[in-house]
Amino acid sequence: MTEKIKKVVEHLTEKEAKSLLFQHLSLVQMLEETDYTEEQFLEHMKKEYQGLLRFLSKPRQKNYTTIHIVFGYSPAGSLKVALPREEKIIVFSELFSIGPVHLLHTKKGLEQRRKWLFQHINLDEQYIHEYLENYQQLVAEIKNIPDHMPIYIWTANNAHEQTAARFVLHSLQDKQNDIHLLNVNEAYQNHWSTPPREHYPLGTGEVAPEKLKIIYEANKCGQPLTKELRNKLAKEWEKLSKTTEVLRIWGDDEIKNVPENYFDTFIVDKARYLHSEQTKPEFMKSARLIGEVLGHVNQYIGDEFIEYRLRQLILQGIFEIEGVPKAMRFYSVKLKEEYNSTNGGRNKFVN
Repeated sequence: MTEKIKKVVEHLTEKEAKSLLFQHLSLVQMLEETDYTEEQFLEHMKKEYQGLLRFLSKPRQKNYTTIHIVFGYSPAGSLKVALPREEKIIVFSELFSIGPVHLLHTKKGLEQRRKWLFQHINLDEQYIHEYLENYQQLVAEIKNIPDHMPIYIWTANNAHEQTAARFVLHSLQDKQNDIHLLNVNEAYQNHWSTPPREHYPLGTGEVAPEKLKIIYEANKCGQPLTKELRNKLAKEWEKLSKTTEVLRIWGDDEIKNVPENYFDTFIVDKARYLHSEQTKPEFMKSARLIGEVLGHVNQYIGDEFIEYRLRQLILQGIFEIEGVPKAMRFYSVKLKEEYNSTNGGRNKFVN
């Protein structure tokens, strides 16, 4: 259900979103200042909720001039602000740096990925239930883009967006459209003073709408990908789709498959660091540790995967747990004494 709500929000225009916010604030004011009851408020919100879900099924504007394909709701929201209304955004919410991509362009490969996500990643049950249908509909939408319409694929230098771009180009290999590949990291080098490498955006979603607009305006009339380059990137997808690893990183300007425990040592080191700031090692919210890891790891892998690896480290007896790990906000963790560096345990953890 969360995915449906996200889709609804992404389809709202700025005017529609402001109107909806005004209505909600007005209802809250009525609740505080009039005889309007909480029961009436709740009933109104339920009706509005159902109306918004029905909104998703209504046909939207079809007179689009351009298609943009983006990988995540965050960059999609920024692009929605940056682009003209007549330009459509297609959103892939998949995180392509994690999970199997083996034969993902086939029904069997898609089912394998759904099963892995269900077994390893804490995701909304409704999302998993509707996964196959939503994914297939999205791929069909891409393949059914009218042949005359230019396509812009937004990427950054990370395994998620680079893998996703290759998957999309493979899906579009029989199309005759002009296809442009916009890399926000390359754009930074061309349009702004070069910051230190660690200050480059990790993903398209980290770029402000006004900068995305500048990038687009500077590149929308550029030459589309050549047939040779399109074929090369599609072939790279075919090579990726023959691998069985479930974790990919970006390094040396290429996608690299790595073992799923690749970040385990880093997670433990960050736990040691957080413990060192305590008077004595105490339980910390798992979300605190996961946030510390994500704040320092220079890869686009998402909190769900780090949380999965943390649960594996708990099962391996490296962390103690307090609470129930059904979601990161429900439990706390602490390194066991023998793995804490302050007790001479730094070399006891082997990745």
